[in-house]
Parts: sequence; C-alpha cells; structure tokens
Amino acid sequence: MIKEFKKFILRGNVVDLAVAVVIGAAFGAIVTSLVNDIVMPVIGYITAGVSFSDLKVVLEPAVMEAGEVVTPEVAIAYGNLIQTIIQFLIIGLTIFLVVKGISTMRAKFEKKEEEPAAPAEKAADVVLLEEIRDLLKK
Repeated sequence: MIKEFKKFILRGNVVDLAVAVVIGAAFGAIVTSLVNDIVMPVIGYITAGVSFSDLKVVLEPAVMEAGEVVTPEVAIAYGNLIQTIIQFLIIGLTIFLVVKGISTMRAKFEKKEEEPAAPAEKAADVVLLEEIRDLLKK
C-alpha cells in the first residue's frame, strides 16, 4: 500500500496540482491585497468616502441598554457582495492577462522553431547537373 501511495503521489499530475494550489493561494492573497488596499480605497474616494464594506440595509436596528448590545442589528450587508464581485472581476482579468501573455509567448516560441532554416547552398556537382538538365530541355 505504501508503494502504491508513493506511485500515486509522485505522478506528475498530483505534483503539478499541488504546485498549482500553492501558487493559487499565494496569487489569491496578492489579488486580495490589491483589491482591499489599492482598488477599493480609490473607489471609496470616487464615491465620496463611502466604504463598500459599510454599505447595508438595516432591517432592524440594534437594541442598546446601558451601552451594551442587547439585540444585535439585523441588516443586509450588500457592500461586502459588491466588494467580492469587484475582487472576482479583478482576479478574472488578471488570470486572463497572464494566460494571454503565456499563449503569446508560446506562439512566438513555436513560430521561431517552425521557421525553416536558410536553404543550404547546393553542391557544385548538383548545380552542374541542373544546368545540363536545363540545356537538354531546350
């Protein structure tokens, strides 16, 4: 059973998947930071300082007694949804640009490999035989 597990774990697909998950998690953290620290403050500035995470529809306000919350607020926090949608769109755009860049690089690389090499010069005897053939045709 241990041998089978080693064989399974060391397959290329499993290792590639593990690498993809780790890179994906790191990429997700970068995009989350990009959205939260750069994009959302700019959008908040454009919308006169409104923070999307604070946007909500209060269905029932919190009940307070002596400075303590007796009944918490009941609200629909649609601002978090907007922020998550923006984050999703940025992730999608970023992945699209990365994949498009990789595809472009691959196409250029494959095109260079497919370019035919410059034709080699013909040997002197081949040139002579072609001239004889052309003279015989006339």
